[in-house]
Amino acid sequence: MSKSKNQNDMPESASGWTAIEPWMRLSLIPGLGITRLQRLLAQFGTPEKILAASEKELAKGIPEKVAQTIVKEQDSHDIKQKLNTARGWQNASNAHHILCPDSRLYPIQLKELPDPPAVLYVLGNPVLLSEPQIAVVGSRRPTPQGRTMATEMASQLTRSGFVVTSGMAMGIDGAAHQGAIASYGDTIAVLGTGIDQIYPRSHRSLYASIIQQGAIVSEYAIGTAPKPANFPRRNRIISGLSLGVLVVEAALQSGSLISARLAAEQGKEVFAMPSSVMNPMAKGCHQLIKEGAVLVETVDDILAELKPQVEQILLKTDNKAPSFEDINPVQQKILSAMGYDVINPDLLCSLCAMSYSELSVLLTNMELNGMIEAVPGGYIRIS
Repeated sequence: MSKSKNQNDMPESASGWTAIEPWMRLSLIPGLGITRLQRLLAQFGTPEKILAASEKELAKGIPEKVAQTIVKEQDSHDIKQKLNTARGWQNASNAHHILCPDSRLYPIQLKELPDPPAVLYVLGNPVLLSEPQIAVVGSRRPTPQGRTMATEMASQLTRSGFVVTSGMAMGIDGAAHQGAIASYGDTIAVLGTGIDQIYPRSHRSLYASIIQQGAIVSEYAIGTAPKPANFPRRNRIISGLSLGVLVVEAALQSGSLISARLAAEQGKEVFAMPSSVMNPMAKGCHQLIKEGAVLVETVDDILAELKPQVEQILLKTDNKAPSFEDINPVQQKILSAMGYDVINPDLLCSLCAMSYSELSVLLTNMELNGMIEAVPGGYIRIS
């Protein structure tokens, strides 16, 4: 399965921030929430018009108390601080991105949700959010067999061209990310915390690997600590981004079943792996199969079920390598510094005045984008 080659791995420009800022401001209003924001967007059309509306106008679509909060709090010291924090984070690295529904890289499949995130913080490669994805989820306390199945399925899915998406939780989520990474595939982790919060802490190295080989995503403001209510809510993004959700192991009360049911409500495919009837971690999967989920024994079961959707996506995908004019200024700078001979990363760091960690992210993205190739001794441009 070939992948889209168009990518913008730069932070938003100043003009881009102008487009993002109203969305961010609304996302930070206490008590507004996505559902009420959607109601206001239907009424006013744009976030700018919502922020400019009077309390009386706002109260036609939402509770008066919330209308008062929008008018009163939109320029508060707290919101200004959070906006400054977000802009500082965005400008700190070319791997930091903030997307709103108006952004070119905001995934269209999330726009189709009844409650799309107003803001997405992305650390890593934002283009992957629009690639064909399969969510792999399951128990935080899997059996050894379940962990092995998750790793192997994720590995096979990435080798089949899919991005593997999950929630970076303990257990099946972590195993799925690790399986994708071990196979040099792409993986996306959707967090229930701020983008800067690593949870669980034991996944520090996994977090770093995902940044290098995929993307970390969150709708929550920078600094948001783990809160139980946020994790079920982030599941709608995991399922919303994906063509289908594969549940590997899950108890009857598992949060993974929330992802599966959200997927079904969104019109996505639900897949479940069976196991021994003596395994309590299999009961959720067996229940899903009884309810109509596709029973999965191998990755071929998933591929057969999704073949029409994948073919439709590929028909819409432009696989042409970008022209030099389409490449962003930092990529142009790197390509110009490279010339047409093999160049080692240390010299490239010096020529481009970049740190190795910053340059390595860009080189990885450019390699995925078909602009350069890793060869003995360093890199060589191919576009």
